Amino acid sequence: MTIEPDRLLAAAAEVLETEARAITDLAGRIDQTFVVACQRVLDCRGHLIVTGMGKSGHIGHKIAATLASTGTPAFFVHPAEASHGDLGMIRDDDLLLALSNSGETEEVLRLLPVIKRSGIGLIAMTGNARSTLARQADIHLDTSVDQEACPLGLAPTASTSVQLALGDALAMALLNARGFTAEDFARSHPGGKLGRQLLVSVDDIMHRDDALPRVAEDTSLASAIVEMTRSRLGMCAVVDADQRILGVITDGDLRRHIEDLNDIKTIPVSQVMTRDPRTIGAGELAAKAAEVMQRYRVQGLLVADKDRRLVGALNFQDLLQAGVV
Repeated sequence: MTIEPDRLLAAAAEVLETEARAITDLAGRIDQTFVVACQRVLDCRGHLIVTGMGKSGHIGHKIAATLASTGTPAFFVHPAEASHGDLGMIRDDDLLLALSNSGETEEVLRLLPVIKRSGIGLIAMTGNARSTLARQADIHLDTSVDQEACPLGLAPTASTSVQLALGDALAMALLNARGFTAEDFARSHPGGKLGRQLLVSVDDIMHRDDALPRVAEDTSLASAIVEMTRSRLGMCAVVDADQRILGVITDGDLRRHIEDLNDIKTIPVSQVMTRDPRTIGAGELAAKAAEVMQRYRVQGLLVADKDRRLVGALNFQDLLQAGVV
């Protein structure tokens, strides 16, 4: 088969333009009904149960996952499985969000009598306001499209894009209404990199106590190098008698002054150290420490309390091992 690049690119562009128009048209139809749907979800004492068959089911899975991760308790129930026992997963204080482009999906409609008898609220997301599902719903969200992006007009494309977009809009509107924060998001994603960035603090990973390299300012450079080597942090804090930070000496400082170092046993660290170095608080996020290191091109940071007393230290390797960067 011969590939015609221009034809492929034109087909791809047409699909994207068709789906973009469908979503833009959807934005123009958002009205008070959407607000009512959001309020119904916010008032729900149970879970928002999402259901749908076929392609609408795949979209429903994603919508349920997005809702659950952004503060709205939700999960997906397959409509065919629901008729064979999974209806037991739905409780009277739950709310059902049903997706069907036609609004006539048999497996979904089969659930309606049970849902109605139980007094469970129903939000329908369909492309046909006159369909059975739309008419039976308490709230109907219109996901109609003028045309599918499929050139045959058969494969759900623009219609599923609109369903997905409206599901995202619902989730983000609810997130906003709940005052859901980045920290809340991280608590539901503790295993991912984002969760680590939002949950791991400097205090969680910093070196402290005996593992913390420190010397007085009159200490010889030789002794400071021994202390740096012991800690393997590539730096050593210089402190006064009250543990206030006066400076820091790093591997970089040693390289920059290598030609000036005649007798490292007699030269005090005060002649080589970087005074008033950048520090970070123990309560700051580790991701903040990474941002400071990258911005100022340093490999480590001293951790100080509000009185600038030394309480810890960490380097870029610590951030890597914690999975923050």
